[in-house]
Amino acid sequence: MIRPEFFVNTLKEYGIDFYAGVPDSLLKNICAYITDNLPAEQNIIAANEGGAMGIAAGYHLATGKVPAVYMQNSGEGNIINPLASLTDKEVYNIPVLLVIGWRGRPGVHDEPQHVKQGKVTTGLLNTMGINYAILPKDEEGAAKQIKMAADFMKATNECYALVIEKDTFDAYTLQKVETNGFTISREEAVRKVASCVEDNACIVSTTGMISRELFEARTAWNQGHERDFLTVGSMGHASQIALGIALQKPDRRIYCFDGDGASIMHMGNMAITASMKCKNYVHVVFNNGTHDSVGGQPTVGLRIDLCGVAKALGYKAAYSVCTMEILEATLAKLKDVEGPVFLQVCVKKGNRKDLGRPTTTPVQNKDSLMAFLQK
Repeated sequence: MIRPEFFVNTLKEYGIDFYAGVPDSLLKNICAYITDNLPAEQNIIAANEGGAMGIAAGYHLATGKVPAVYMQNSGEGNIINPLASLTDKEVYNIPVLLVIGWRGRPGVHDEPQHVKQGKVTTGLLNTMGINYAILPKDEEGAAKQIKMAADFMKATNECYALVIEKDTFDAYTLQKVETNGFTISREEAVRKVASCVEDNACIVSTTGMISRELFEARTAWNQGHERDFLTVGSMGHASQIALGIALQKPDRRIYCFDGDGASIMHMGNMAITASMKCKNYVHVVFNNGTHDSVGGQPTVGLRIDLCGVAKALGYKAAYSVCTMEILEATLAKLKDVEGPVFLQVCVKKGNRKDLGRPTTTPVQNKDSLMAFLQK
């Protein structure tokens, strides 16, 4: 395997020492090393992958140097537009080194949401005309491949992608871990809110730990899962799935269980939600200030006023809570509050190490939810 220090230092030898991106579980060791060893202004954790490409392009315009953008392959969709209309050789011809974690690679077992993306990862790069290579897992091979990538970008000013397989990088644990001081765990908060929703209500939960915790809560309570749509992929879009349901089912309360990283990823969605003025819509953001599912890399979630944003955009009411007592009191109050409502629940970082995953397939989840909504 490749030591994160070796990878970062090898890129630096070719003048690549500026990073932007969205953390990925296959790249968490690299992301952690960069966070610990580079100044914050040289590692921008972007709202989404397309935004990271914009930051990288601006860096190149200002310095003439090649930046690196890291992402999970699920983020390829977010970079297609800037790849085609910004960095492409037929437009501005801007070189960016793409470092892409290959979840769902064919032949390697992975979660359902990664299977299709894994199949099309290299195909999308081919379609976009992006030269790429699968990074070798040994340091000698990796060094040769990085040199080839750097030489190609220097000669052509085009983007180049390094596709990263599972178990490519050696272990590295993030040292700069900040505690946020909150006392409620996210799982406790998810269970509390889920236990208080109306009997005919629907919950749309975002990708990652929140959907897993909601699924386990229903199992622990010996309940079915038909009331919940577990958005196992499509990070940042759960709020709009919930909005689509809320518009068609005005007689039911529709809850979106969101995360800070997911809500920030496509924050413009909040403006659309507010503009539709759905009285039955409740947007709950469980905010711990980290991308918890992919190594605990920080977000700006606890450094911005999400409730202020919600109010400015037109949510009817916005609340922020950070203790179980206040959460319980606020949930009781929400019964009589007209939506769209925004509720931020500030929670501590981390999750149970033995947290399971949904045992139903995405299609089973969809079918049971649709049957529930027709009742």
